[in-house]
Amino acid sequence: MAESAELPSRLAILPFRNKVLLPGAIIRIRCTSPSSVKLVEQELWHKEEKGLIGVLPVRDTEAASVGSMIAPGMGSDSGERSLKGKADVGEFENQDAKNEQELMHWHHSGVAARALHLSRGVEKPSGRVTYIVVLEGLCRFNVQELSARGAYYVARISHLDLTKSEMEQAEQDPDLVLLSRQFKATAMELIAVLEQKQKTVGRTKVLLETVPVHRLADIFVASFEISFEEQLSMLDSVDLKVRVSKATELVERHLQSIHVTEKITQKVEGQLSKSQKEFLLRLQMRAIKEELGDNDDDEDDLAALERKMQRAGMPPNIWKHAQRELRRLKKMQPHQPGYGSSHGYLEILVDLPWQKVSEEPELDLKVAKENLDRDHYGLVKVKQRIIEYLAVRKLKPDVRGPVLCFVGPPGVGKTSLASSVAAALNRKFVRISLGGVKDEADIRGHRRTYIGSMPGCLIDGLKRVAVSNPVMLLDEIDKTGSDVRGDPASALLEVLDPEQNKTFNDHYLNVPFDLSKVIFVATANRIQPISPPLLDRMEVIELPGYTPDEKLNIAMKHLIPRVLDQHGLSSELLQIPERYTREAGVRNLERNLAALARAAAVKVAEQDSTMQLSKDVHPMTTSFLDTRLADGADVEMEVIPMSINRQEISNSFTNALVMLVDEAMLEKVLGPPRFDDSETADRLATPGVSVGLVWTSFGGEVQFVEATAMMGKGDLHLTGQLGDVIKESAQIALTWVRARAADLKLSATGEINLLENQDIHIHFPAGAVPKDGPSAGVTLVTSLVSLLSQRKVRADTAMTGEMTLRGLVLPVSGIKDKVLAAHRYGIKRVILPERNLKDLTEVPSAVLHGMEILLVKRIEDVLEQAFEGGFPWKQHSKL
Repeated sequence: MAESAELPSRLAILPFRNKVLLPGAIIRIRCTSPSSVKLVEQELWHKEEKGLIGVLPVRDTEAASVGSMIAPGMGSDSGERSLKGKADVGEFENQDAKNEQELMHWHHSGVAARALHLSRGVEKPSGRVTYIVVLEGLCRFNVQELSARGAYYVARISHLDLTKSEMEQAEQDPDLVLLSRQFKATAMELIAVLEQKQKTVGRTKVLLETVPVHRLADIFVASFEISFEEQLSMLDSVDLKVRVSKATELVERHLQSIHVTEKITQKVEGQLSKSQKEFLLRLQMRAIKEELGDNDDDEDDLAALERKMQRAGMPPNIWKHAQRELRRLKKMQPHQPGYGSSHGYLEILVDLPWQKVSEEPELDLKVAKENLDRDHYGLVKVKQRIIEYLAVRKLKPDVRGPVLCFVGPPGVGKTSLASSVAAALNRKFVRISLGGVKDEADIRGHRRTYIGSMPGCLIDGLKRVAVSNPVMLLDEIDKTGSDVRGDPASALLEVLDPEQNKTFNDHYLNVPFDLSKVIFVATANRIQPISPPLLDRMEVIELPGYTPDEKLNIAMKHLIPRVLDQHGLSSELLQIPERYTREAGVRNLERNLAALARAAAVKVAEQDSTMQLSKDVHPMTTSFLDTRLADGADVEMEVIPMSINRQEISNSFTNALVMLVDEAMLEKVLGPPRFDDSETADRLATPGVSVGLVWTSFGGEVQFVEATAMMGKGDLHLTGQLGDVIKESAQIALTWVRARAADLKLSATGEINLLENQDIHIHFPAGAVPKDGPSAGVTLVTSLVSLLSQRKVRADTAMTGEMTLRGLVLPVSGIKDKVLAAHRYGIKRVILPERNLKDLTEVPSAVLHGMEILLVKRIEDVLEQAFEGGFPWKQHSKL
């Protein structure tokens, strides 16, 4: 090794990017950049006695340290350190020529190196030459000046290592002696650990006995994988005590990392041996059970699962995913935490109907229409739209038809219509209830990272029906909510879009599933709560309430047979008067029928006999039944003709009991009648009351508006849980009446203040029910005019319509439901806006024939029709 005194004052400089060469270390580098090739050729290759070169670290970062010099246009090479005397440990490519223009931040100190070996590679067609150089680090130096010499750089340097006399004096320092002993002890411990793994470590022991400690510190540190900053710190440690102290710290850290690695390795090996032991024990247990014939455990569960996977018909991408999950599951033990979740996940993947579909026979529209007529009475337009939908699917089975959304009050048959669509198509039917759903995960599923995760309701529904093309009913789609857990309505946007649901991604499955084969049908009570983007994906079909005649037919054909069958009775007819049910649907009607059937069942059970009809007893017609109800006569479960008296009845039955349902029994079972046909006349017996028609989520309803005057300051008071819109309508109505008071003869001509010293109070009964909307405008004006003129409104008249401040009557919605509600209440005259004439086509003709529809354009026309004999306003008014 050359002594430091032999170091010249100038050295050719080889840049070393992000690496540091320390004295005593040997590296092997490949020089390919033009600058490093020139340096080798001019300084080393053509000289008989290979000279010295300086190896100087450079930084890649843009931030240069203080005192660093920037030299553009220089290439750089990289290498790997090894202990002295070791063989080559690897090769490192230098940076490409395109990186030569980058800024290089040179370190202020480096190491002089001697070339031990040079070799020249084969010249490439591009003229590029490669040199392999083996360098040995000799001593540290400091750069005083850096200058260019052709393609490479030369630096004027100063010596940093101690002279021989200074070294002998420094070695006498007690602190250095103590540090040296500590370093050698740590190094010996490291060598002892490495001896168990490497047979060549014995050469290193010789170094501990022959090489000075300051050299050993550099050699040992050069063999460790440490950061670039730590390498620079070691290079800058000229002071021997600092250098040995840093080297001791690095050796101890390396020794600790080896101990930790060994500990982890032993632990892993111990776990592996335990797993192998358990595996052998399980094999033995399986063999014992096979000998005993007790092999009914789940030992072949994974094999059975794999066979099911092969029969599941998964798409190729899903199959690869499932195979990967199965391989991971096979590597796990049943007692491991993730085993159950992975097994359950694969079972769900296997059970999903990836390719299984319901076979659809040739669709017969005539049979489908007959089935709809048999299962549903009325609803002509709705059934016609369903037939059209089925006709299109018959002509083009793969058509992406619209999503039908049945909107209507409860009990009108929305859900049963969706079931009929499934029956007509011979597809399986699955119902998904969305009422009260506020978590997006209920639609898209939970991610598997959560405890208790599960797929969404759509995937779960498909798993239940086991086909990929069912008719899926999204029930109560207007009752979904949103909170911090997400918005289910937004998640449904992908589900109901035929362009997107082909790759529906459930969070639990985390693989796409094709929902395009599913026929979606939705139901809702109201349109308003449904978000506009979701509503745009559906075709709304409105189902109004039923008329009394329709209810009678539904009861005769559907409800009564079902109720009596559920209660173990046999009969052909049972009728509930309208005084007990006035809803738009038929659910309350069915409940009342069930109550009568239960009462009859009690008496039948007590007498231990069944009701049977003799051969002389014949069912009665509907008109005759209505006549008997009107006369207060007996109404029987088994209807008996009037020509047969009670004596004949008793003779016509053998050991049978006739159960009669008369008015007394109705009142006893169902209680007093809930509705009275004279209610409207009683409430309109005094001035200030008018009848309006409103629309609710339960269908059309009749709304009474009451107004009264009292002493006050001319204020308007409103009660009845009203919304902002209906309050504004009341204010508009009052303003219009006050402005037209003289023309309406409500005040003397020229009187300015109609309500001087008095207040007006308007009340909407049923104060617990929220009310809002503009359609009560004409009803409010009629009530105010009736109050101020002390004239009663006609008891057989109801009205609806929005009014403007100038007295125009504007059209409103829900005309069909409102007219049906008036018909249920026995109202004979209905005042409607003239522009709502087109909506009357949806009202059943049987209802229109029994009512007088009055179309109005201005509020004056409303007043003319609302009062008996018209309203006597001023003949020459400008209204």
